[in-house]
Amino acid sequence: MGKRSRQRQKNQTTGRDDRDNAGWGSGYADIVKENKLFEHYYKEQGLVPGGEFEQFMDAMREPLPATIRITGYKSHAKEILHCLKEKYFKDIQEVEIDGQKIEAPQPLSWYPDEQAWHTNMSRKIIRKSPLLEKFHQFLVSETESGNISRQEAVSMIPPLLLKIESHHKILDMCAAPGSKTAQLIEMLHSDMDVPFPEGFVIANDVDNKRCYLLVHQAKRLNSPCIMVVNHDASCIPTLKIDVDGQKDILFYDRILCDVPCSGDGTLRKNIDVWKKWTTSNSLHLHGLQLRIAVRGVEQLAVGGRMVYSTCSLNPIEDEAVIAALLEKSEGALELADGSADLPGLKWMPGVTSWKLMTKEGQWYADWSEVPNHRHTQIRPTMFPPTDTEKLASMHLERCMRILPHHQNTGGFFVAVLVKKAPMPWNKRYPKVLPSKHTAVEEGEGPEGKVDREAEEEATKGASSAQETTAKQDGACGPPASKKMRLFGYKEDPFVFLTEEDPVFTTIQSFYDLSPNFPKLNVLTRTHDGKKRHLYMVSKELRNVLINNSERMKVINTGVKVWSRNSDGEEFGCAFRLAQEGIYTLQPYIRSRIIRVSVEDIKVLLTQENPFLSNKWFSSFLVILTPSITLLFVSNPAEPQCPIQLCGWRGKTSIRAFVPRNERFHYLRLLGVEVFRDKQGVGAEKGRGGEKEGKEEVEDAAEKDAGEEGAVENETKLDLENGEENRSSEPKKQAGD
Repeated sequence: MGKRSRQRQKNQTTGRDDRDNAGWGSGYADIVKENKLFEHYYKEQGLVPGGEFEQFMDAMREPLPATIRITGYKSHAKEILHCLKEKYFKDIQEVEIDGQKIEAPQPLSWYPDEQAWHTNMSRKIIRKSPLLEKFHQFLVSETESGNISRQEAVSMIPPLLLKIESHHKILDMCAAPGSKTAQLIEMLHSDMDVPFPEGFVIANDVDNKRCYLLVHQAKRLNSPCIMVVNHDASCIPTLKIDVDGQKDILFYDRILCDVPCSGDGTLRKNIDVWKKWTTSNSLHLHGLQLRIAVRGVEQLAVGGRMVYSTCSLNPIEDEAVIAALLEKSEGALELADGSADLPGLKWMPGVTSWKLMTKEGQWYADWSEVPNHRHTQIRPTMFPPTDTEKLASMHLERCMRILPHHQNTGGFFVAVLVKKAPMPWNKRYPKVLPSKHTAVEEGEGPEGKVDREAEEEATKGASSAQETTAKQDGACGPPASKKMRLFGYKEDPFVFLTEEDPVFTTIQSFYDLSPNFPKLNVLTRTHDGKKRHLYMVSKELRNVLINNSERMKVINTGVKVWSRNSDGEEFGCAFRLAQEGIYTLQPYIRSRIIRVSVEDIKVLLTQENPFLSNKWFSSFLVILTPSITLLFVSNPAEPQCPIQLCGWRGKTSIRAFVPRNERFHYLRLLGVEVFRDKQGVGAEKGRGGEKEGKEEVEDAAEKDAGEEGAVENETKLDLENGEENRSSEPKKQAGD
């Protein structure tokens, strides 16, 4: 990709960011929400049903409702939902501001299990009510701890249509800022009793700096099954893995292709588009979108699903890309019918005819009408197929376009593609896993052998000759390959420990790890010197890392499970447990576990260093060594989810190594309402009616427990303006 094209791809991510980071209300009253060219263009295209165009434009001028999603894979999700519904939403119904009752948040009718909600409350209204301010603080705190995600409603659709199962290998091609990536991770971890799902997510973005924002989003979920990489999606490299001792090519079961777009579906949020919108944006992006989509289906396993999506309503970026992709595939791809997958979602079928307009207002209905001097800006793939039989066989009506006035959302386009056969320029392919433990290989020669070298050549370049011919006569062919280029920071290495590593030997005995502990999945980020942190990845991601270290640029992977603490050396182990990885690690730990009560946890989370002489802590006296696991198992009258905390036992006191926002989260689960008043302190009654000490809660609010309180690559979140604070770019932390 040339410098200009690469810069264009970076600049055109605005729509996707605003879609993913939808927030509270709008504060741009001074901007005139008018664009005559926009109205003229979409009237002519006929995308909006007859008689609804004024409603469509009125909705575009209204502020976008705020939407939140409760993370679905954590066992705490039900408790969070219970807290929202029984405490905040009920109380909000009783609030009156300026004589009018506030409308309580409502669940999105099409999102499963009431895990997504929307509200029209603006930041101005929130500031007028102390109760709403507490609700706002709750959302900010739970967002930072990874239990709630702020995300525009339509942005939640593509992961749902992928139909992910825990064994799927997933590629997110244009992943930053990461809201949909978080959904993918949650779906992999739908069963919290399985610490290492067989599947994984590889999340990619072309922008090196945005990759660190992506890391921040993913790290909130503490998954060992996520890898963040930095590549141009249109030429993302083919990866290799070991399969039964043989090198094989990695094909993905599911691919999310949420491409850079002009973003005119985000007018309600990104109101700068009103004055900047022009048809040139779509013309410039069409080629890039098609190249990314083609690269995606090349890497898709036969039987796999790829979801293509944009936050643009323009057919040039939507149906035109899908039609060109289907034509190139020569029957290898088909559009899936997703009409029954999200009951309750209102959408319009894809269109089969559209026109193209230049920024000067010149219309073209067919490639034959385009003058020669425009052939560099306008391409044949931007028009509908002229063969009516071929057009009908594509079933473009199966594409889904979401219009803002139908369900008070942003504008959106999504299409689900299923791969039925290898792409014409590929020579072999695997079949997607039909069930959890059965792998089937198809497409092999009569002898059952695989010509891997030939396949690699085909995958890398497709066919330059075909591309040249396509440019000459307007025919469809695969895009030319592009050389991979790497930018940004030089990353620290990913070094896996050996079973004989002396560091691991002491950890094994100190924590009495079970025999089935996956030792080979532990890694560090340095070849030399003392190891600061130890991380874990799943077996499948280890396979990918080991076989592709020279082929891809990895930004981050793994979940931190141990951190060096030299104070522990005198007890035989220099590494303490890390809170981020406790849910991954705990099933394998057989010693230094203390079962605690609700009252124990309340004291640990509201006092910085409670003394062992405290009446709650007699059980801690039997543990003489520092690093411990605190395990809470619920009773019927208590929160119905396990709580696992990392602790440090000193000579006279004990500390929970839990970040501030996670402390707030656990306290809320236990019925303690934690919030900050105007002076930054405060707490209210717990579930049992007791009054918690303000000083204790202030300690928990103002101090993090040791270094666990620091979040690497942190980007501050501000729900009041609905955007992430990007005044300074997230920076790489050396060694992490």
